[in-house]
Amino acid sequence: MSDLFNEKAQDWDANDMVKQLSTAIGNTILSHIPLSSTMRVLDFGAGTGLISSHVAPKVEKIVAVDISEAMLEKLAAKPELNGKVEAICQDITHSPLDTQFDLIISAMAMHHVEDTELLAKSFSAHLKPGASVALADLDKEDGSFHPEGTEGVYHTGFDRDKLQAIFSRNGFSTINFTTAHIIQKEDKRYPVFLLTATKA
Repeated sequence: MSDLFNEKAQDWDANDMVKQLSTAIGNTILSHIPLSSTMRVLDFGAGTGLISSHVAPKVEKIVAVDISEAMLEKLAAKPELNGKVEAICQDITHSPLDTQFDLIISAMAMHHVEDTELLAKSFSAHLKPGASVALADLDKEDGSFHPEGTEGVYHTGFDRDKLQAIFSRNGFSTINFTTAHIIQKEDKRYPVFLLTATKA
């Protein structure tokens, strides 16, 4: 499989929209999820580690998974994540890890996964009972957020009620949404939600 983020990885962290979005999502996770120094966290679609950077100082360890080698190389090169974050290039929906976590975090990765039902099931399998998810992505939009023909985009955002039903079917309860950020692109506004839920 080709690395769709190979070129984007080079200057990903310098993108103002990416920086603002990551800061907003990171801060929203910190304000909604109680973190502790004993927690082991899975960062799904971790990219260059921008969300991990917010969470890492407050937890024991983060396992950062992504299918982009180029993005994970950027993550691994960050001294502030050294020793705290382990990078794994793997599609956990088809090749699960043999570990369960206290928390799964994710930012803007779910719309790159075709089968959302399978993803929710995979998240549940990777969590200890009573553990949580904190997942950020786009609210349902008209398809204009990504340039036409962008590879690897399977969803034009998500309908909150439909997403809640998927997570409910896959063993999650206390499912809540909050708006973490609004991306302004030209004359359009794209809300980004944070879904929090607990594995029953």
